[in-house]
Amino acid sequence: QVQLVEPGGGLVQPGGSLRLSCEASRTIFSIVSIGWYRQAPGKERELVAARTSSGNTNYADSLKGRFTISIETANNFYLQMNSLKPEDTAVYYCNAHYSFPGATRQYWGQGTQVTVSS
Repeated sequence: QVQLVEPGGGLVQPGGSLRLSCEASRTIFSIVSIGWYRQAPGKERELVAARTSSGNTNYADSLKGRFTISIETANNFYLQMNSLKPEDTAVYYCNAHYSFPGATRQYWGQGTQVTVSS
């Protein structure tokens, strides 16, 4: 069983930056895709950014140029958030599709709160 752990998150002032990280609890050998989602109070969960194993990326239109998804190893990936705005306040979830012999499985992190406020 794989767990995705998300340390990080917290309170940041408008205009500030924050990097979220996501770490798999066991060694991963094959990534299909990784991604970050967020859910603000009273709203549905939405895609923030995604990246395939081939390096193709996809960002929410409103976040292009401010947020960057990256991967360090098969076990660790990140979301760099710059020029943060109060409307970026949400719980952020990491997501990954990993390939194992005979199956591809999807995993979610537990979520981390990001609050943008002065």
